[in-house]
Amino acid sequence: MPEAPLAAIRSLPSWLLGRAAARGRALVAEALAAEGLKMWHHVVLSAVRDLAPVAQADLGRSVQLDPKDLVGVLNDLQAAGHVVREPDPKDRRKNAVSLTEGGARLLKRCEKAARTANEELLAPLSAAERDRFMGLLIRISGTEG
Repeated sequence: MPEAPLAAIRSLPSWLLGRAAARGRALVAEALAAEGLKMWHHVVLSAVRDLAPVAQADLGRSVQLDPKDLVGVLNDLQAAGHVVREPDPKDRRKNAVSLTEGGARLLKRCEKAARTANEELLAPLSAAERDRFMGLLIRISGTEG
């Protein structure tokens, strides 16, 4: 009897992690789309909340987004009234980005939607398995500490 297609590939942890990540991204993207946002909008809003006021260049470095792409995301967020770009008090030649009240409210809704999507992703696992899984992911992702 022949082996199932791609059996060798499907046995690789990297392949399985990729599939799980793709499913997780799809669930979160769908949840964010209900708020009118894409993944990068959510990432940037979250970083702005944590770092504000933040120079645009520092923001891009913190989320590892190409400056041209960051400008597009910020243009979308500013046009929708979720962020403001004002001269940076530390260096008036640069823009500093901050959340608006509406942006903060939107971010709270997005965080709730993302948590719900991740709950769906991890639904097959018990609470103890989720804790163990998260610990293992942190260890192998290099984000520990």
